[in-house]
Amino acid sequence: MLNHIWLALILIGVTTAALLGRMGIMVDGMLKQAKGAVLDIALPLAGIMMLFLGMMRLAEKAGLVSALSRFLRPIFGRLFPDVPRDHPAIGAIVMNMVANLLGLGNAATPLGLKAMAHLDELNPNKGTATNAMVTFLAINTSAITLIPATAIGMLSARGLPNPFHIVGTTLVAASCAMATGILVSRLLQGLPMFRITSPATPGAAVAPVSADSLTLPQEPTLRPLGRGRLAAVIALVLAFAGILVCEALPGVRTSLQQTLGLEQIAAGLSERDKAPPAGAVPAVADAGADEKPGGFITLAKSWLDAVSVLGIPFMLVFFAVYAAARGVPVYEEFVEGAKEGWQVVVRIMPYLVAMLIALATVRYSGALAILQKLLTPVLSLIHFPAELLPMALMRPLSGSGSSGVMAELLSDPSVAGWMKYAAATMYGSTETTFYVLAVYFGSVAVRRTRHAVVVGLCADAVGLLVAVWMARLFFA
Repeated sequence: MLNHIWLALILIGVTTAALLGRMGIMVDGMLKQAKGAVLDIALPLAGIMMLFLGMMRLAEKAGLVSALSRFLRPIFGRLFPDVPRDHPAIGAIVMNMVANLLGLGNAATPLGLKAMAHLDELNPNKGTATNAMVTFLAINTSAITLIPATAIGMLSARGLPNPFHIVGTTLVAASCAMATGILVSRLLQGLPMFRITSPATPGAAVAPVSADSLTLPQEPTLRPLGRGRLAAVIALVLAFAGILVCEALPGVRTSLQQTLGLEQIAAGLSERDKAPPAGAVPAVADAGADEKPGGFITLAKSWLDAVSVLGIPFMLVFFAVYAAARGVPVYEEFVEGAKEGWQVVVRIMPYLVAMLIALATVRYSGALAILQKLLTPVLSLIHFPAELLPMALMRPLSGSGSSGVMAELLSDPSVAGWMKYAAATMYGSTETTFYVLAVYFGSVAVRRTRHAVVVGLCADAVGLLVAVWMARLFFA
């Protein structure tokens, strides 16, 4: 499908440029975007990816992934009533969701395939998706990630201030998308058009993936967490809880600065940091600093900003301290995880160049302006900016394509700053639905997907709309 989309963009762009007399402008835009894809996006993104992948490596080696899996097992058991509580499918599902939660993309996919293989063991109608499979895919297509590393990295690479502020908005949008996917899955599974009416033909040629052919990550041998180390970890969590209060309630932080005699130093540093870089989008105001307290929106914004600011420092420090307490060589493992960052960036470079060239033809030829003008009356009814329409259309189809669309939006000076944060939130709170459906269902030879496509698209639609509304509320 992406082949047809890419070709259609090229043909539409070139044709429109010829009709409007913008062929030279379009060619210049194509060359500019091809250069920017590598020098302005991919290379700056490499450092950000190395940081986050190193952090995730520490979490995996410290056994935090396995610990979270055991904690979440009862919850996921309720989401899949058709699956026995002690069946291996529950463990694989939990491991997959935890890997998605922590951003362990390399581990999430094989764990998801493992879960689908186990679910297919319980499937009496081979080749037809079960209710549990559809629910699992609904959760996967709107998987919640604590830190949307790619979106944050691209915002940072483009020089936008406070890119980490999308952590909170992404969590809200992804949660709404996941809740929608689960609800729609439950509502549609009993409808006559989606009901399983007959078993698969006995002896049909089905080649599902064996559950034993995929290897789950083995929990490493770790040093016991004694009382002293446990106390240090608890103290660290409490310390960050105090920092969270200071970030959400600036008055508490000011009082603490006065008590410690740091008020003048803090004021001097604040004055020095006031001047923004040339061409940068104005920084998001510190919630509660210039607004009167008491309003629900003000209070919610204060805590959401505080969580967003502390998300990355807390994960970095907590993962490192906990891993060290369990005997993990933290520096060596962080470096091993960071090595994957460069490999990821190298893989996405060709996709960025290809998609940015195609989008440049549409943008600089004037075709996108024509489409936006035609759809503006419809989009205005739901308060959806026409500038974000390409992102909304591409995100369910292709991860590389949507990253190219986001890069194009971030590089466009005519796009408002809050819309750039909205695009990053849209990217971080939704998934490439058609890719996920094709890979996961294809691994167990499911041909009749029933209501899975409808469920995935409904979850995507809600996630995209909530992402825009949240960005408008907190960044406009």
